[in-house]
Amino acid sequence: MTDAPPSFALLPGAADSPVILHVPHSAREIPPAVRSGIVLDDEALERELDHITDAHTARIAETAAGLCGRTPWRFENRLSRLVVDPERFPDEREEMLAVGMGAVYTRTTHRGVLRPAGTDPLPLIERYFRPYARAMTEAVAGRLAATGRAVIIDVHSYPAEPLPYELHGDGPRPAVCLGTDAFHTPPGLLAAARAAFAECGPTGLDSPFAGTYVPLEFYGKRAEVGALMVEIRRDTYMTEPGGPAGPGLTRLAEALAALVDAVTA
Repeated sequence: MTDAPPSFALLPGAADSPVILHVPHSAREIPPAVRSGIVLDDEALERELDHITDAHTARIAETAAGLCGRTPWRFENRLSRLVVDPERFPDEREEMLAVGMGAVYTRTTHRGVLRPAGTDPLPLIERYFRPYARAMTEAVAGRLAATGRAVIIDVHSYPAEPLPYELHGDGPRPAVCLGTDAFHTPPGLLAAARAAFAECGPTGLDSPFAGTYVPLEFYGKRAEVGALMVEIRRDTYMTEPGGPAGPGLTRLAEALAALVDAVTA
């Protein structure tokens, strides 16, 4: 798989900023060697990308970073999550395996076939997942070494109406869902997020998506690594599915910048 473009990028921020804005699902790029293992025709694949991609979240993070008093670091996935999903567990711990959406997806958002039965996920995990995880681990370690702490803020989006793949799609779908972790999301971080997004519409906790992303080297071990997942309902800032961004994007970027500033102070 030598045809792949760079699969991720660490965009430096201020030397004394502990914050990493993590954008794992904004891209649509699929290298040709990976595309050949996907059974959908081109039209169906474009529709699937419309549904599964957290469109414009990289732009939200970039805009927010430019507004911050101290520029946060940004870690961006430059490939579609249909290549690998860097936020999944790469083993049997991953609950999304139940719908064919572990680290390497074999099913679509509508539970159709994405990759043939019996597809071996290991080549994609070795080529894309593990280097991404190592680089993110190094990025967090760098913030710990420089500032004594790290704060990972995941920037995601989700559709206004549940898709068939969602395991917990029957709960509330607020304008902004804040995903938390009992160990890595301290009360102050959560309170700052609630305050920052107060003008963007109702916020909620862990519905329809829960949890946070922390590299496994630190997960459940280093309380100095804080983490919060920000899930933005797509109809608040874009035309669904997969359409252009609207004026709501600026408001959300301003709120994200306010959160970064609050936790950086």
